[in-house]
Amino acid sequence: MLIGFFCATASIIVGFYIAYAIMHGFLGEGSWKSLGALSGSWMGGGGNMLALQEALHVDENAMGYALVMDSICATFYVMFLLWVIGFADKFNKWTKADTRVIDEVGQMLEAEAKANTKPLTWQNIAILIGAGLVVSAASQQVGALIGAQLTFFDKATWTVLVVTVLGVLAAMTPFGKIKGTEELSNVLLYFVIALIASRADLSAMGNAHVWLLTGLIILVFHVVVMVILAKVLKLDIFTCAVASLANIGGTATAPVLAGTYSSALVPVGIVMALLGYVVGTGGGLLAAHLMSMFG
Repeated sequence: MLIGFFCATASIIVGFYIAYAIMHGFLGEGSWKSLGALSGSWMGGGGNMLALQEALHVDENAMGYALVMDSICATFYVMFLLWVIGFADKFNKWTKADTRVIDEVGQMLEAEAKANTKPLTWQNIAILIGAGLVVSAASQQVGALIGAQLTFFDKATWTVLVVTVLGVLAAMTPFGKIKGTEELSNVLLYFVIALIASRADLSAMGNAHVWLLTGLIILVFHVVVMVILAKVLKLDIFTCAVASLANIGGTATAPVLAGTYSSALVPVGIVMALLGYVVGTGGGLLAAHLMSMFG
């Protein structure tokens, strides 16, 4: 997983450099600073982007196109990875990856699900939705309080950590055996993806098509590198996809993708995404330095 993560990080840095080398004549003078700040987000999270924005002295107006590029490109990339994860068997067979441990966990969960023969009732759905909303609201409040005191992670990261801890604790109780958790979680998964997409601001398009093309170049290069490395290093699709999204999506989306593969692997997505916060600022500064060579 660590090899996959750092390969993903390195490919994103090089991807920003190559994309800027191709598109810098169309992006405008000094655009490397905005892209440098954005690269911090694509290797870590919003906290890294803000840190780089301050370090590179990028004003809010200059970040407009970069934020549009981030919203749209990252959203479509999440949907792409959710689609790709459906081809896990074919991909793993092609790379000759050893997936015995992941498969064993999946089989265990499947056997447990089959053992639960209780019917799905509307009372179950009401209880699960109500509990989910309560935990969500409480976690956001607690995450904000912790984030104000412990600033090395932002509010969103602390919220995800609180939700995860509560979810793990609840899963070990009879509450976690209520019929309907899997069905409801799949529905809410698509709601989350739709909400992420709804944040994309399409009002300030103007020259945004050039920035979107730049983002596409970065992502295509990143995917090609990850596929090649998967073949050479015999990595499975879970490792590649979660490592990739831990960089580009962070704590908000990497656990979602990990949970799509197997609910037991959600903590892996969280840990990988948190690692992005560690390397995001340094990696962003490196990417900005490389892009600054073009002026």
